[in-house]
Amino acid sequence: MRILTLGAGTVGRWIADMLCRRRHSVTVVDIDPHNVRRINSELDVRAIEGSGSQSTVLFQAGVCSADICLAVTGDDEVNIVAASMAKALGARRSIARVYAPAFRDLSTFDYQGHFNIDSILSLEQLTAFELVRAIRNPDAIPLEHFARGQLQVYEMEVSKKAAAEGHRLKELKLAGSVRIGSIAREGRMWIASGEDELHAGDRVSLVGMPDAVAKARLLFGDSRERGSRKRVMIAGGGETGYHLAGSLNPNDYGIVLLEQDSDRCLQMSKLLPDVTVIQANANRRTILEDEGAGTVDYFVACTGNDESNIMAGVEARELGAARVMCVVGRPDYANVVGKLGIDRAVSERDVLARQVLGFLNEGAVISQCRLPNGEITVYELEVVEGTRVTTATLAELPLAGRCLIAAIQRDGFVRVPRADDKLKHGDIVVALVDQAATAECLALFNPSELS
Repeated sequence: MRILTLGAGTVGRWIADMLCRRRHSVTVVDIDPHNVRRINSELDVRAIEGSGSQSTVLFQAGVCSADICLAVTGDDEVNIVAASMAKALGARRSIARVYAPAFRDLSTFDYQGHFNIDSILSLEQLTAFELVRAIRNPDAIPLEHFARGQLQVYEMEVSKKAAAEGHRLKELKLAGSVRIGSIAREGRMWIASGEDELHAGDRVSLVGMPDAVAKARLLFGDSRERGSRKRVMIAGGGETGYHLAGSLNPNDYGIVLLEQDSDRCLQMSKLLPDVTVIQANANRRTILEDEGAGTVDYFVACTGNDESNIMAGVEARELGAARVMCVVGRPDYANVVGKLGIDRAVSERDVLARQVLGFLNEGAVISQCRLPNGEITVYELEVVEGTRVTTATLAELPLAGRCLIAAIQRDGFVRVPRADDKLKHGDIVVALVDQAATAECLALFNPSELS
């Protein structure tokens, strides 16, 4: 594929190197002549000096024939403008990396929709979502990024005394804004359909609006049983720590966040009213001991410094934390921290690599992510005019048990679809697809398959 990378800093250079090794045709643009010379001398790519936000530079870099444009400079505004221009000038897909949360806050302004960018990525947010999945369930369906944070995915076990136990899904009176995405039983996971009957011990994933998911949970668990909240301690109040704390339901998790900077503590306490924010240095054993790090169910170190994260994680492990996780920037660190007693190391580069590779697709597929169990893939799909999916309602399409449309993005809003919904040109859908039926399901989104 022809890939245009805007920015040759640490992230841009690493992406270019990774894609080059996978035999893609890569062009890199950077405003710093030193970075350009270094790229040209060390990598088998084409490097051009200039600003990615200038049309003449983009034309010189071959934007018109690019399959994908990745804007990953160190400037959020440049990335958004450059990705928008690249899309307008002919790039098939465009992605912008940003740091500031405001660019992903749909309650204030939809930057992605307004600038016609396929995706706005935050490395810190993606890392936080990886940690959230590790805390909730490693096999959990990762819809948070695909649905732009507007939908919630909650996995739970069906209780023996649950109202839903022994009933088929079509018999349950679920709200229209919540769906059952998958069912896991005896080591196997599959896409839920109306004919599936729930058994005690099954793990189900609820997908929908937060309020609707909270109500639906009562059908699958014994209302007389109240489990205690898990305790989570987060070391570091940066963007990763912020997204991690904000993504965990306060009804299920009691969260303590340690941050050394007083101004950041004040900001976090306002943004996260359900989180206990403490101004403290998480690298000091005495502080961790005083704040109860040895009694938590999960200790997560994401201070922004690899060595500090590892040190804090080792101290928490020695104090007695049940599970310890840390964020590391260097991928090679992720291979050695297990020897130090740390249960899970999340490499920011590995997270970004999986995300970028998920965008390298043909046709209607914008991005994809295969679940760890290997049987289900989450697809982000563009609905194109003249495709079979636009000719009938979801209930009338041959999707049952093979493909579940979990979310529809239309006119800037994301919602859970109903059986009588009909997809329209311009919609973006999030679909759970059974691996065995991938070709047949994706063919419905292909214009050439319309008979």
